[in-house]
Amino acid sequence: MFFGTFVVMEIVADDLESYLEHTTDDENSLLKRVNRETYLKETMPHMLSGHYQGRVLSLLSKLVAPKRILEIGTFTGYATLCLAEGLQQDGILHTIDINEEQQERVQGYFDASEFADKIRYHIGDAAEIIPTLNETFDLVFIDADKKRNLYYFETIINQVPSGGLILIDNVLWKGKVLDSKPDNQTKQIIDLNARLAQDKRVEKVILPIRDGLFALRKK
Repeated sequence: MFFGTFVVMEIVADDLESYLEHTTDDENSLLKRVNRETYLKETMPHMLSGHYQGRVLSLLSKLVAPKRILEIGTFTGYATLCLAEGLQQDGILHTIDINEEQQERVQGYFDASEFADKIRYHIGDAAEIIPTLNETFDLVFIDADKKRNLYYFETIINQVPSGGLILIDNVLWKGKVLDSKPDNQTKQIIDLNARLAQDKRVEKVILPIRDGLFALRKK
């Protein structure tokens, strides 16, 4: 019975995602290419933000109209390109990823976009790279090593001005945050959410988009 219920929930979720995608703006041709090639070439393509979340990221970026964006965790660059859509004319987006094997292909996507001169693609450990960026960030998207999410938040919070927006992905962890006996990785996410919920420096809300998107506005 439980298995049958789970299957039905999965079907409903897939139908809902399809409905959401069909009621939002379409992807441009480059984003469709990134999406398609990610699913063809990557072993964990589900890490891609995808059409619906990508439009959410784009809209939030346009609302903030950032001059500087920091993205921690580039993957194949889909979210990067979506966030870049909201940049001011002279804006810059710094994106950091540890995987150098993807560098040539992802850089190719950036070079093919209208934001080629606005995206600074860094390969290496974000913990080492962030301190070298002498910037103030109006928008930050954290989507990397989940064990370090709190560290990344505490590292960049003082580089975000009042009114700046910090987004943290995967904070619902496939619903495991509701487990009565969570595993260690889930416990880390539960702890992160609890700490952020009590943080007086930010206004916050979790958006139940895909795997959960924590939106935090610096006071």
